Amino acid sequence: MVENAVEVRLTSATSQPQQAEVVILGGGAIGVSIAWALASKGVKNIVVIERGEFGSGSSAKPLGGVRANFSDPANIMLGKRSLETFRNFKHQFGTDIGLRSVGYLFLARTEEEAAGLSSATKVQNDMGIESRNISPAECAQLNPYLDASALVSGAFSPEDGYARPARVVEGFVKAAQQLGVTFLNNTEALNAEVGPDGVEAIETNRGTIRTQTAICATGAWSKRVGQIFGVDLPVEPVRRLVGFTPQRAKPHPTVPFTLDLGTTFYFHNSANGLLLGISHDQEPGFCREFSYDWTNELNAAAGMVAPELQHQEIVSGWAGLYENTPDHNAIIGRSDQISNLFYATGFSGHGFLQSPAVGELVADMYLGRESFMDPTPFSASRFSSTANASAAKELHII
Repeated sequence: MVENAVEVRLTSATSQPQQAEVVILGGGAIGVSIAWALASKGVKNIVVIERGEFGSGSSAKPLGGVRANFSDPANIMLGKRSLETFRNFKHQFGTDIGLRSVGYLFLARTEEEAAGLSSATKVQNDMGIESRNISPAECAQLNPYLDASALVSGAFSPEDGYARPARVVEGFVKAAQQLGVTFLNNTEALNAEVGPDGVEAIETNRGTIRTQTAICATGAWSKRVGQIFGVDLPVEPVRRLVGFTPQRAKPHPTVPFTLDLGTTFYFHNSANGLLLGISHDQEPGFCREFSYDWTNELNAAAGMVAPELQHQEIVSGWAGLYENTPDHNAIIGRSDQISNLFYATGFSGHGFLQSPAVGELVADMYLGRESFMDPTPFSASRFSSTANASAAKELHII
């Protein structure tokens, strides 16, 4: 089944409260995960505002991948922690998220890419991740569409896979509502009142909410939202498109979520069809209109690693937004300028898959508790000067 929106219309409050302890801006996977994490840790009077429907922004149109197969230890930790939640999601939240643990398979076609995969696998193994480097022949055994002669090596993490983002959003929202969280759809933050002690109120199209804390989780729209607080959140929206092949009478062979580092070509099963994509060159912007002008690039890339998948019929697809930062790592933390403003955004394509861990991390930051990891590597302050520049460099980016 192709899913590109929340299938069950989630219940929204009919009126906006006049005050809240915490206002979360953004009702995608990150925002609703934070809401549930805060509420589950005892925080009361939480309001989540979403300009559209819950999960209708970038969370509506991701690839659905869930993984700990990264090269940077901080991203590995977020992925690993989130996978634990995804595996237990149905038991914990009562929602089937359609998790398919088919594994992730990264492909290297140069010695330099192979060395990067080998180095990343060692870091992952040291952190308890079950991943391994494999030969071209083993890559083709796992995925019969691959041309082994085009490959130098691969890296396979069998516990990774993909899930249905809308179901994750739904599960978090319903669980948070049971704990008293107020969710407001069709509610846009228009302005903010910021005084000497920080954020005092959020003005929306419904009126004003006075609050003790604001959390920005608005994804690709975060730079705009940051401006209402007078804070620079260096997030740039970039359109990404995916296509779907026809549903066949019999399914394709089950393959891992497969990604070629050099071409950025990727694919995985989608019911009895395939999801195909590539990180094609796009000008920054908020356009989410689907088109076919990227398919020549898609076919050229497929021809390099999976010739059989060249010139596949694309019967449907969607366009979504990546929320890119300058170094393609997330920004998570507390504002240096406004002490009661937090942010969790700029995930550069990894927001859905890291959302459960990010919710926990932000909740612990808000409560002043030690968390499962140090959030410092994700602070926005790393962009303020060369001296604070992030040393992290994530290689497993598509």
